[in-house]
Amino acid sequence: MENFPDFERYRALIGEKDESFSRFEELLLSYNEKFNLTALTDGREIYVKHFLDSLAGEGLIPPNSTVVEIGSGAGFPSLPIRIVREDLSFTLIESTGKKCEFLRTAVRELGLERVEVRNLRAEDGARTELREQFDVCIARAVARLNTLLEYCLPYVRVGGAFLAWKGSEEETKECARALSLLGGKLERIVKFPLPDGYGERALIVVRKEKRTPEKYPRGNGRERRDPL
Repeated sequence: MENFPDFERYRALIGEKDESFSRFEELLLSYNEKFNLTALTDGREIYVKHFLDSLAGEGLIPPNSTVVEIGSGAGFPSLPIRIVREDLSFTLIESTGKKCEFLRTAVRELGLERVEVRNLRAEDGARTELREQFDVCIARAVARLNTLLEYCLPYVRVGGAFLAWKGSEEETKECARALSLLGGKLERIVKFPLPDGYGERALIVVRKEKRTPEKYPRGNGRERRDPL
């Protein structure tokens, strides 16, 4: 895609939804004092490193997709994307109860429909009715990529995709075994700089080519302790 990510377009989208993004920032800063949601408290940093960075992957999500986010935290990238993409449906998986409280408050205050918050550990949710039910899985700043693949690919239907927000493409070098075992294939890497000198980023796109074996994710913390 030429000129992707298109940050001028994303600035325009944020402008069109200014009331929602301003309210989201207010909620984030208010709840941050109690729940430690983000290290960023400067308005410009929030705008670029949370809002624009989240929207950078929006164009990789097909129309009318069902999307699951693993490790939602404060709702990045899911909530900025949902604000500008009314065609999408989201399920947010977050293991910390207080963060789920914030997410539910934000969803309600922003009037976002078709957004469900589930207080679950990623490895537990993958063994429920949520398994292999989603068109797209997204995650940002949760774990290293080989660990993320084990958490995330079990949620994706065959033919769907996993999209990871990363600081670089380096972690893809250690993922060949995980991809093979979990039924994924590295499809695309999009590298780009954030505006205003806020650093380099990479979007990692993994296509789900076959079903993930039932034994994954392994659980009991093995995904992090002993990555595939």
